[in-house]
Amino acid sequence: MNKQIYSNMKKHSTNLSKYACHDKDAIFLNKIKSDIRTPFFHDIDKILYALSYTRYMDKTQVFISKNNDHIQTRMIHVQFVSKIARTIGRALNLNEDLIEAAALGHDIGHTPFGHEGERILNKISKELKQGNFLHHINSIRVLLFLEKQGNGLNLSLQTLDAIMCHNGEMISNEYYPKPKTVDDFLYEYNESYNSLEVAKYLRPMTLEGCVVRISDVIAYIGRDIEDSIRMNLVTFEDIPKEITSVLGYTNGQIVDTIVTDIIKNSLDQNYIKMSDEVFNALTSLKTFNYENIYSKSLTQKQRDFIEEKFRCVVKGLLEDLKTKNKKSSIYTDFLSNMSKAYLKTPAERIVIDYVSSMTDEAFNKEYERRNKK
Repeated sequence: MNKQIYSNMKKHSTNLSKYACHDKDAIFLNKIKSDIRTPFFHDIDKILYALSYTRYMDKTQVFISKNNDHIQTRMIHVQFVSKIARTIGRALNLNEDLIEAAALGHDIGHTPFGHEGERILNKISKELKQGNFLHHINSIRVLLFLEKQGNGLNLSLQTLDAIMCHNGEMISNEYYPKPKTVDDFLYEYNESYNSLEVAKYLRPMTLEGCVVRISDVIAYIGRDIEDSIRMNLVTFEDIPKEITSVLGYTNGQIVDTIVTDIIKNSLDQNYIKMSDEVFNALTSLKTFNYENIYSKSLTQKQRDFIEEKFRCVVKGLLEDLKTKNKKSSIYTDFLSNMSKAYLKTPAERIVIDYVSSMTDEAFNKEYERRNKK
């Protein structure tokens, strides 16, 4: 390899903080083939070209709306997370490549219909004796065991760990990384299917992973309000004054306030931190969003109908596997190109893998085919 080319590719890492994750520290579960790309840069490319990344384009973020082109999808959300996280990472001299890889891949395990689909599939998964279904854990399953026809993408441990530990539902005013070995990571991944306590309190092994985790919250908290305004649920004026006086009135102001506060309080530190004032305001805003947006984004009738559709599709696909119905989409669209190793997977897990991977449109079409019978 031309030394000058490789040197150019490494320029980003010449001024990293002593608390950053350096390229030389990248760990892989399997050996990778070297080229001009640095390890985490390579991870970015693998994720970008993954089929599961492409499916972001038609997966719900919060609102299931086909009547407004300005309502964000999961694809838009992950790009916001990436941009916000890279801004923080650059200001703190952290590894932007690792940050971008984790940000772009963090929601790859999401179901159709967002968190409502996740809630329903979690119920079904436990009924089928497959353990908890959690999108951040499923992201790791997709990347390790489903992509590339069941052979996995062989991403770095640091990228995988940041994705697994990104849970934006749990916020704190301080994030400390937790050093891990490969065995530690695999234990946390496997145990999360059995223990919500393990899955709920996962901590990233790198400071970059901590940045991605808080950036997930920053990316959705204000933009979800913007979308809810487009859906005529709330206005920015509805947000309590004690929140807006700290964070601002618009999504742009909210993002700028929190990002600036984090940079100011985290520079040259081995943690990611918000001031108490900003953290308390963010916590209150998150509560406001749950009470006024997320709980009202769907009616109970809509939630019941979505669950009915999930149960119909899962039941039908299980029957197709049992009867070896080779005309079924689970064979033609999913299993036909999968590795021999993956084909040994239990039927219940195969169905969960397939259903969770679907876009909203693909899921609806699958339901419509079955509902006509």
